[in-house]
Amino acid sequence: MGRRPSVFVRSVSMEEGRRLQQISRTAKDPVRLRRAIVVLMSAQGQTVKDITSLMQVGEDYVRDVIHAFNERGFDALDPKWSGGRPRAISERVREHIRLIARTSPADWGITGFAAWSLSKLAAHLAERHVVPRISRETLRRILHEGKVSWQTTTTWKASTDPDFITKMHRVLALYDDPPSDGRVICVDEFGPLNLMPRKGKAWRPVGRPRRLRATYNRYGGVMHMLAALDLTTGKVFYRIRKRKRWREFLGLLKALRKRWPGEKLYVVLDNFSPHRHAEVRTWAADNDVELVFLPTYGSWLNWIESEFAALRYFALNGTDHRTHDEQNTAIAAYIRWRNTLAQPKTNFAPDSPIRQWTEYPVHVA
Repeated sequence: MGRRPSVFVRSVSMEEGRRLQQISRTAKDPVRLRRAIVVLMSAQGQTVKDITSLMQVGEDYVRDVIHAFNERGFDALDPKWSGGRPRAISERVREHIRLIARTSPADWGITGFAAWSLSKLAAHLAERHVVPRISRETLRRILHEGKVSWQTTTTWKASTDPDFITKMHRVLALYDDPPSDGRVICVDEFGPLNLMPRKGKAWRPVGRPRRLRATYNRYGGVMHMLAALDLTTGKVFYRIRKRKRWREFLGLLKALRKRWPGEKLYVVLDNFSPHRHAEVRTWAADNDVELVFLPTYGSWLNWIESEFAALRYFALNGTDHRTHDEQNTAIAAYIRWRNTLAQPKTNFAPDSPIRQWTEYPVHVA
């Protein structure tokens, strides 16, 4: 039997990429977290084989997650619900209820009210003959299941970078066609690395979860990881320091310079102020290192982000390290294991619509 063809997620927009990145950093549910990392890795161009190797999951699992995301979007990241009696309110009516909930009472000629309460919305639905009668709890469940929640009004923050498109295309060009005179390296900071119990998952007897201490104290101070992803080999290089000032960042650049003498280094990085320090810029210009800055609000374009998500998932979640030496040892062991499986990084988000952008699309979701 021939090798099964690789599959990739559908085109992922810049906004969806940011959302995947955020889920990979903050998701509490392990199923949602794992699926988000798989989708993020696929969106950044990693093959099923690479994801299977790095995430230590089955190839069929990776393919199922990708196909599900392609069909159902972000809903595919959530665990499935099953069981219970058939619903008395059809899905079509439920969606109609959610549509009405997203309107304002003023849209229906109801004056004096700027937002629906559950009671007023239920009365309105009965008056409009959408449903004859519905309890507030049932209404709340319908809205919750449809991802409609009570939220504070906010603003949509677009990039203010006037050179967004130019910078994005520069980064993508480095990913697609690495220069022959050097190598492309993605750099970023990971942390803060404080000493605290971190939620995670483990195989345990039913009803007897592993217990971690509850503490609000943060003894031992904070450490920071400064890391670099070499796209030529796919390997990660890092150092852990107490601070992440321009001096520590310059130290990382000098270490990378020594590792690859005679090659020009194209360093992709965000706009963190130490990265733009005058001393850093001067040293880079004098040592054949080109700093390639990402556009603002474009950190998803940094290929190292998915590596950080996997590091957090495997090396930190579910741990309760009491010293930084203990925690740093765990991180080092993971990086060594990960680098033994490393492959060159190619095909970053090949089908993403961002590749067709000629201007920054300003819109409100």
